[in-house]
Amino acid sequence: MPQINLTLSLEQTNLVLEALGQLPYARVYELIETIGRQASAQVQPPSVEAERPGLSSVRSA
Repeated sequence: MPQINLTLSLEQTNLVLEALGQLPYARVYELIETIGRQASAQVQPPSVEAERPGLSSVRSA
């Protein structure tokens, strides 16, 4: 099957997933899983260092 690439905001992606959730599970579960895999590869949670800007990862010798 030919592949296409779409560029959607996180909000738009969530809206698409919400709409898919209204359809029969057997018809859309693979599509929902595919969207989830691709999205999770692009949207990463903030690192621990980003959450704690006062701490550094420098080690003493």
